[in-house]
Amino acid sequence: MSENLPRRGFLKRSISIIPVVALTGAAHTQQLTQPASATTNAANSGSLPAYTPSFFNSVEWTFLSAAVARLIPADNLGPGALEAGVPEFIDRQMDGPFGHAATRYSQGPFLEVAPEFGYQGKLPPRDIYRAGIAGMDAYCKGAFSGKLFSQLDPAQQDQALKGLESGDIKFDGVSGTTFFSFLLQNTKEGYLSDPIHGGNKNAGSWKMIGFPGARADYIDWVGRPGEKYPLPPVTINGPQG
Repeated sequence: MSENLPRRGFLKRSISIIPVVALTGAAHTQQLTQPASATTNAANSGSLPAYTPSFFNSVEWTFLSAAVARLIPADNLGPGALEAGVPEFIDRQMDGPFGHAATRYSQGPFLEVAPEFGYQGKLPPRDIYRAGIAGMDAYCKGAFSGKLFSQLDPAQQDQALKGLESGDIKFDGVSGTTFFSFLLQNTKEGYLSDPIHGGNKNAGSWKMIGFPGARADYIDWVGRPGEKYPLPPVTINGPQG
């Protein structure tokens, strides 16, 4: 994972190529200023609406919440992935066309290909998540004195995620790098998606980067270059504060 990327600048550069209602986006990792457990506790204290996952079980949900909190941590610029509801976004995707690979050709032969060709494997994303989470927790138990990923301190979690991304951590039955690529990409998507999809609660990431969202037109602003746009984001469901 890349280190010390200024999050606001990275997001601003990324948002220029993202359709307003698309489930795509970009953000990256940086050091968390508080432990992942503190972020989880903040979410559980009422800063997020209650949500019961429909796909992930309780152990998987705990892993997912801890992992996304490390991939996009909260800081003084804006919410992290956990506060933005990214776990909810990913859970909802697992029961949709993406999770079931409904729109992807998934028949054989299944060959090893270069990463730029995208995922070419047999398992749908929902099965990759299930196997990848189980594999990651099993690895952490062996490497960190019986602790699950969610029980590690932030530095250990970062160490484990970097090993997953680099391919140093390997699982049986599923590629660790494939699992990480889905986890990171879906975290980005949930962080910058329209809130109607479950992530980006209260359009928090849009407010942070100054993205106006799905307003009907900008005719009054065409001839005003360099002037700060003062209106809050508008989502598919309407204004967000």
